[in-house]
Amino acid sequence: MILPRATDQLLLPANPWFIALSLLVALALNLLPLGRVPAMPDVVALALVFWNVHQPRRVGVGIAFVLGLAMDVHEASLLGQHALAYTLLSYFAITIHRRLLWFGVWSQMLQVAPLLFAATAVSTLVRLAAGDGFAGWSLFAAPLIETALWPLASWVLLAPQRRPPDPDENRPL
Repeated sequence: MILPRATDQLLLPANPWFIALSLLVALALNLLPLGRVPAMPDVVALALVFWNVHQPRRVGVGIAFVLGLAMDVHEASLLGQHALAYTLLSYFAITIHRRLLWFGVWSQMLQVAPLLFAATAVSTLVRLAAGDGFAGWSLFAAPLIETALWPLASWVLLAPQRRPPDPDENRPL
């Protein structure tokens, strides 16, 4: 039997309202009118990967599809462009979620980076197939920034679960 590492802290269950709120805040951050900067990180993709890894039964491919449609409507892009990218991103994040949880945050970054690059590549390929021009290689700086934000996202989104439960001398954990 494989036991968890001794340094890991037991986490409280994730509150579904906090998960929904964090996804809505990520969507709101993506909706900020900051102009068309190709290297702008996709906060929704980062939040989706995080919750797909940590709560795959609560945040799945369907939620990713709906958030992708919301991003498509907001950016007035080809309908389904972000939906396809987020759906594939969520599918592959759920696929590797058990393996990913055994690693530390810094090692997780290396495994999440290809997912984020693939989501950007899928979105770019759909845009190119629709006849739009190539936005430039600076577009692929966004997954690098998202990967660098992974430790911060992990720290912020796991913070409510780290609260210690009521202490009790008779309870061993």
